[in-house]
Amino acid sequence: MAKILDKQRYTCALGAINTIHAIHRVIPVLHSGPGCAGKISGGGGSSGLYSPNIYPCSSVSEKEVVFGGERKLHDTIENALKVIDADLFVVVSGCTSEIIGDDIGKIAEEFQEKGEPVVYANTPGFKGSNLNGHDWILTAIFDQYVQPASKEKGLVNLFVSIPYHDPYWHGNLRELEGLLTELGLKVNTIFGHDRGVENLKRVAAAEYNIVVSPWVGVESVKFLEKKFGTPYLHYPVLPIGAFETSKFLRAVSEFTGLDGEHTEKIIDAHEAEYYYFIERFADLFLEMRAIGNRFVTAGDALYSLAITKFLTNDMGLFPTKQFILDDTPQKYRELIREEFKKLNYGIQAEVEFTTDGKSVHDQIRNIDFNGPALILGSSWEKSLAKELGANYLNITYPVMAKVIINSTRVGYTGGLHLIEDIYTEAQEKLIL
Repeated sequence: MAKILDKQRYTCALGAINTIHAIHRVIPVLHSGPGCAGKISGGGGSSGLYSPNIYPCSSVSEKEVVFGGERKLHDTIENALKVIDADLFVVVSGCTSEIIGDDIGKIAEEFQEKGEPVVYANTPGFKGSNLNGHDWILTAIFDQYVQPASKEKGLVNLFVSIPYHDPYWHGNLRELEGLLTELGLKVNTIFGHDRGVENLKRVAAAEYNIVVSPWVGVESVKFLEKKFGTPYLHYPVLPIGAFETSKFLRAVSEFTGLDGEHTEKIIDAHEAEYYYFIERFADLFLEMRAIGNRFVTAGDALYSLAITKFLTNDMGLFPTKQFILDDTPQKYRELIREEFKKLNYGIQAEVEFTTDGKSVHDQIRNIDFNGPALILGSSWEKSLAKELGANYLNITYPVMAKVIINSTRVGYTGGLHLIEDIYTEAQEKLIL
């Protein structure tokens, strides 16, 4: 049976140019049609130097389909090098250029041989989504641009979620940076403000790599281990709230050989503050019954798993069937299923991997929530929540009704922010 894609939660692989946009002084060069370029442009911004809607593109047309587009790509790169003040140019390909057989690697290598900062990554949409493309682009940059370096003690590379695809990516990254710094690590990240190419050059010098994600980003850190011998910690759960964040910090501390007593002091201080706020609002959580005790998530693996862990382990809610719609590769699905079984109080959550949004909505309609439903998903779930009279929070791509500048969902702070958002929604429904 053909795979159904309804209410999609991702873009084509070429959409991973957002990964490039998020690295300061790095710019994509597209070998694709102008329509592809226009559709994947977003309004989320870039690393600050270039507009996310203005970048070099070969604008493949019927002529290139017939006669080939390599010459046009060569000219596009050559002119981009003349007029754009960038430290690194990443050439990426769309479906049309891949189908007609243009060799973007050959063209990029011509410039590399001249000492120009040009790398390439094949990113046709028919090969995968922007979630796959994120790893393809990072691997290409690590392979063609990053040079071997002596290891720097205590330096760790941190990778979390996909820039812009996850609207909370910047805040999440900085929050985890801060927590790991408190443990005593020197944290190297390449995305966002005041990071970029200089940090990219330090990637090979790291003692360890840490990737916080169920599956996105794992392939690129595996490549770093293979090329530079850097061991990695794959922590599959985005840590939200006290329970998972403390667990994450202990895992990092053990993996990197830090002082366990110091780690516990850091955790104790954060938990004391976290539970101070929880206790202040205990009446709201336990007596006012602003929300029901059952919830459903419908989104990518990153947030569906993280939210389920948080609402069950920290807030004492009960998960119904949970839905993951990011087309997770088969080889990671069993690991994710097992994580949904690792909940407190012996609770286990059933999870379904699908790309059929209509089927998900039909199933949610038939769930017995035993009270007001709580639906956490994308903008596609908003109308469903209205139909069911449910409490609703947009926590995963696409996010259309909320402006997110530098908020965070992770850590102790992110958990409190998430509680604020959930109960604000519930309180508004009570008074309207």
